[in-house]
Amino acid sequence: MLGTEPGNQANVEYFFRLLYEWFFGPHAVVDLSWMKALFAHAWLWIVVAGYALAVLALFMIVYTTVRLFELRKREAAFYGTLIIPPEQAGANPRWEHIESLLGGAAPSEWKEAIMEADIMLDDILARKGYVGDGVGEKLKAVTKEDLASLNDAWEAHKVRNQIAHEGSAFKLSESLARRTLQRYAAVFREFDEI
Repeated sequence: MLGTEPGNQANVEYFFRLLYEWFFGPHAVVDLSWMKALFAHAWLWIVVAGYALAVLALFMIVYTTVRLFELRKREAAFYGTLIIPPEQAGANPRWEHIESLLGGAAPSEWKEAIMEADIMLDDILARKGYVGDGVGEKLKAVTKEDLASLNDAWEAHKVRNQIAHEGSAFKLSESLARRTLQRYAAVFREFDEI
């Protein structure tokens, strides 16, 4: 077979060695020492330019990172503030749910609306700093000077107590349910909750 016998193989390394000695050996045909100096000098400039570009890139990374964080802060400030349209400024989703329960046809929905309104009143009184175990005790701490609609709060709370104590035996008419929720609404408006 051709190429497998030791005598028929070409010695590539030998040819590269001859070529190297022809250019760079002691008896070089062409003097390329100036080219070696040029390449060494050029390589020095390439290294210096590489370091300069690396430092410049590092500064660019730091600058863009700082700018990105500033942009994120501005975006958080801009998009984090919810602007409520004027027609929805007084909207309270909790109160809207209570009104939707009042709009139902069943007395059980009206009772639930009154119970929810009383829970809402309890939360509001607690936020305003009144303490007590329930709405009744908190209302005892409220004065007429603090809340002009205090009588409305008491009357509405009395209806809630009747619902809670009598349960299904308490017959709630639609007119009483509406009157009771109007009393709660007067209190909530005075507290600027609706």
